[in-house]
Amino acid sequence: MAAKNPVRYYPLHHYVLLPLTLLMVGYTIRRYVGVAGDDSEISRLWFSLAAVTLLFFVTLVMLRQHYALTLQDRIARLEVRQRYFEVSGQRFATLEKDLTLAQILSLRLAGDQELPLLAQAAAHEKLSAKDIQARINDFQFDPMRV
Repeated sequence: MAAKNPVRYYPLHHYVLLPLTLLMVGYTIRRYVGVAGDDSEISRLWFSLAAVTLLFFVTLVMLRQHYALTLQDRIARLEVRQRYFEVSGQRFATLEKDLTLAQILSLRLAGDQELPLLAQAAAHEKLSAKDIQARINDFQFDPMRV
């Protein structure tokens, strides 16, 4: 029997904040429509509440970008692992445990010839991401990174 990879939900986000915000957006817009056109304090209040809840809803939806960036970071790690293995014939895992994500992302920009030595130097000398980039001679710009 194969193991299932469960869908990942954030209960607070998916089951509490998002539904409540959708309800509030609908409710405040409905209440505002009822008093729209009046030049009253109540009309301005419902408009303001509708705008704030709509803005909060948009913010919650934009959290999806955070999820995408997390996935992109994971893929970048895999890319460096694969490239390192292809050019050096050794596993990257021994070095990876000593590197931060920022260092690994900087190593992605190095050409194949300099990647193995630069990765070892980054791990052993604790080079910062900027230091790694400063040592890159064959810079491989990544136009696809968000």
